[in-house]
Amino acid sequence: MTGKAADQAAGILAVDIGGTGLKCAVIDDHGTMISERERVDTPHPCHPQALLDAYAGMAAKHPAFDRISIGFPGVVRDGKVLTAPNLGTELWEGFALAEAMSARLKAPARLINDAEMQGYGIVSGKGLEMVLTLGTGAGTALFRNGELMPHMELAHHPVHDNLTYDEYLGVAAYEKHGKHHWNKHVARVIELLYVLLHYDHLYLGGGNAKHVEIELPANVSLADNDAGLTGGAALWRTR
Repeated sequence: MTGKAADQAAGILAVDIGGTGLKCAVIDDHGTMISERERVDTPHPCHPQALLDAYAGMAAKHPAFDRISIGFPGVVRDGKVLTAPNLGTELWEGFALAEAMSARLKAPARLINDAEMQGYGIVSGKGLEMVLTLGTGAGTALFRNGELMPHMELAHHPVHDNLTYDEYLGVAAYEKHGKHHWNKHVARVIELLYVLLHYDHLYLGGGNAKHVEIELPANVSLADNDAGLTGGAALWRTR
């Protein structure tokens, strides 16, 4: 059991790794926050040891936890990182992050894509629901009746003029084109994703969702960004 001493039962340390910020909080088995969300800037370069050092320092300030849920911005499988486009795939490819985080923080850890972890904190469990995260890049997750579907790395698929979703919707596009033009990009992607999937509901999450100013269709809504942490409870439910 790691973290500050506490009278209450140990919770889950939820870890949300981003290209610009590292976040964490301790949550209970229902996804309710036990501690306040903490955020620090992502170190650059962000090699695995730097990330582990950052989270070791953050975790020590939070209540006790006996499990860890990790949301990572890239393709992950079996506890290992396959791609890390916004952190440096050359630094991360093949790294056993779940095992390393578990060893460093002395608690079992489970690893999932960050958009998928946010989705677990958002979806209603009815129909085909999609999550699109707008941050350093763009992330996606798809759920059918509450069940997570196989991961699609749409972020690196061409969407317009050979630009990928990352390049079309990410923070670099926002800074280059400005809020008004970037919102047009968001509107176009909402339409394209509906043609592709005919989702029942689309949730827009991530740090830059706060910049969305277009009128959204009835089946599209903005999501609470804390869901990137609270969704971590689902990783420890009986499967």
